[in-house]
Amino acid sequence: MIDIILDTLLESIGISLLVLLMMIIVDLINVKSKGKLQVILQASKKWKQYIVGSLLGSVPGCVGSFAGVSLYMHGIISYGTIAGLMIATSGDEAFVMLAMFPKTAVIIFIILFVIGVFSGRIIDYLVLRFNIPHSLDCKTEQIHKDERNYKHYLKEHIWHHLIKEHVWKIFLWTFGALLIIDISTNYLNLSSLANEYVWVVLLLSVLIGVSPDSGPHLIFVSLFAQGIIPFSILLSSSIVQDGHGLLPLLSFSVKDTISIKLFNVAVGLIIGSILLLMGF
Repeated sequence: MIDIILDTLLESIGISLLVLLMMIIVDLINVKSKGKLQVILQASKKWKQYIVGSLLGSVPGCVGSFAGVSLYMHGIISYGTIAGLMIATSGDEAFVMLAMFPKTAVIIFIILFVIGVFSGRIIDYLVLRFNIPHSLDCKTEQIHKDERNYKHYLKEHIWHHLIKEHVWKIFLWTFGALLIIDISTNYLNLSSLANEYVWVVLLLSVLIGVSPDSGPHLIFVSLFAQGIIPFSILLSSSIVQDGHGLLPLLSFSVKDTISIKLFNVAVGLIIGSILLLMGF
């Protein structure tokens, strides 16, 4: 038991450090390119907006989804675009997937991007066709000053934001998920249970994906990494969950937050079920 705990601890530390490195890189890119994305999206129409929106959602972490919510609140992108953006979003789990199985992670990101683009267009059509109500843009501007001070960046961005708000949670969830799986694998036939109740696991992955948090999804990331669940379940969970992405939208419209989640649950169940039936 002690060996299992130590091995899991070392693996979790390694994954968390790699995640932190990737999060810093993404955050730096976001700071350096601040403001340019909004100009691009304001000029985007129809398919171009869905493509750019899903690309934004494909950015690992919550940076892209937070930016998307702000753009939606100001009427710059459509309801379908923000819904598709959230489908393409994997939250902080994207960093963990890149650390644990990079090639498969990239494939998942590409699939999520494609699903996000087409789902966004379909959802906008359904909203218009069936007159589904949603909120209009707000007039409140959210301004973030980019101080060109490295001490400020290290303190506010890396320490207060990335480490104190994200990385320690990722470490605990990763450690907990891996430890549970390692112990279960040693004492239970977890693979057989997952195969026997695969449809239940699919449903659980979608239900847990509704949670506006990055941690719970790591259970399915770890299960997939161990070869216990199929690709279809991981993809279904990735479609539904969006880390903390939708949390800022709650302050603007609870109704929109719930309806977007319901659309994403429907897409996740449909895509996951089709792939599971096909044997993926």
